[in-house]
Amino acid sequence: MLKTVKKLIHQLLLKRHRRIVDTTSASQLHEFFSMVRPVATGLPLIRLGGSGDGGYLVPDDLDGIGACFSPGVSILSDFELNLAERGIPCFLTDYSVEKAPQEHPLIHFEKKFLGLDDNDVFSRLNTWMSRHAPSGTDFVLQMDIEGAEYDVLFDLPEDTLKKYRILVIEFHHLDRLISSEGFHLINLIFKKLDKAFKVVHIHPNNCAPAYVYQEFEIPPIMEFTFLRRDRINSATAASVFPHPLDKQNIPTLPDVHLPQCWQKNSGA
Repeated sequence: MLKTVKKLIHQLLLKRHRRIVDTTSASQLHEFFSMVRPVATGLPLIRLGGSGDGGYLVPDDLDGIGACFSPGVSILSDFELNLAERGIPCFLTDYSVEKAPQEHPLIHFEKKFLGLDDNDVFSRLNTWMSRHAPSGTDFVLQMDIEGAEYDVLFDLPEDTLKKYRILVIEFHHLDRLISSEGFHLINLIFKKLDKAFKVVHIHPNNCAPAYVYQEFEIPPIMEFTFLRRDRINSATAASVFPHPLDKQNIPTLPDVHLPQCWQKNSGA
């Protein structure tokens, strides 16, 4: 009888394009938050870009950076302009716009989305890099591509990933951490990054409130800054949240601060 009821509920949900999924255990979430907990490295964080959306915090470790690759442009390129003004060539790509929002001799634009194929609309990150990356230098990756970051990072070879010194990535759909399927994909990507990088900053985007699940709060969209491990001489748990240089993405909406479960171990 119980199996019949469950089957009926499942069929009714499917008709409404819904389905039952297993939820993630508390111990799995504690382990994930421990992996991504921000660390202080002794390198100060500086802000590049504007005072709202499009501005990001990065470690002050830009000497010797050969290029910035920045997929996802839309109407903002203040971050890239600041790097170009420091003499760092910036390569931008976005199929949804016709050109870079701001002109500079070191800002180069290509009209394509990043994805898993190479065609007239899409380019793989590895392919795009190979056309422009100078040899013998480190790079910066600044990526905000509305949820496609998981596919792109999964597709990127680890030896190419390690060519980046600093990663600044806006991750979307983080509320899917509460489902076992969503957790598996997101955890897989962050484990890949964790092999060569440490999280040095997290900033929730205040475009949406945090999801509450058991004792956890999960902002659905957050900006992560990573620094390659070989650039870190010492690391201690970051203790200042929010960072003094953090700004609201949308000034007219309430701010969303990094929840406690992302800051320190609440006990697993």
